[in-house]
Amino acid sequence: MKLNPKEFALDRSRQVAPQILEILRSRILSMSLPPTTVLSRISLQSEFNVSQTPVRDALIRLEEEGLVEVYPQYATVVARIDIGNAVEAHFLRLSIELEAVRRLTAESPEETAAALRHVLVRQEHVASPETYDLFDALDKDFHRVLFERAGILGLWATVRRQSVHLDRLRMLNLPMPGKQQQVITDHHAIVDAVQSGKAEEAVAALRKHLSGTLSIIDLICEKYPDYVSR
Repeated sequence: MKLNPKEFALDRSRQVAPQILEILRSRILSMSLPPTTVLSRISLQSEFNVSQTPVRDALIRLEEEGLVEVYPQYATVVARIDIGNAVEAHFLRLSIELEAVRRLTAESPEETAAALRHVLVRQEHVASPETYDLFDALDKDFHRVLFERAGILGLWATVRRQSVHLDRLRMLNLPMPGKQQQVITDHHAIVDAVQSGKAEEAVAALRKHLSGTLSIIDLICEKYPDYVSR
């Protein structure tokens, strides 16, 4: 699950602050930097070989996104997962995706199913504890297809921005025994229902799938009490 910092090289021909922002955001969302981790500005400046300004700017943005907490003159720490925010993000996704899949199942079942299955096949090939990051990326691609085919791709960007706490919660759930296989099983059920043109079956399969993590929220909170805020 952890990301290798060496995989990220700053492009000096572009502004570095947005690049540092993306790198730190990726580490936080992947749980490579778990909640309560102290972020040393001096260490970050040394790692990226930059002045304090781009590091400060990146941390300010992360604070605005609710991913870090800045204590002036003291420390910057990775924020705990906000369960209330995760629940709101889940509600947002349900509201949009259920309507999207209902419409697509009625209007373009074969084409939508084919596009979803293309991603699903790739996801099956990376279902392994060593490739959580790739598996999760393809999971997002699977759902992005629904937004794209429904002509609401702009809303996908909105959902992604609002889902940072839900995403981190999912990364705690993903390593649990059988979770990856359950995701694949759920995706097959969604694709099969869409292809058959059965809108309500597709909606039910998608609802079940999207509710997987929150259905065991108490278990996750019990297992990772220091990572969450309720």
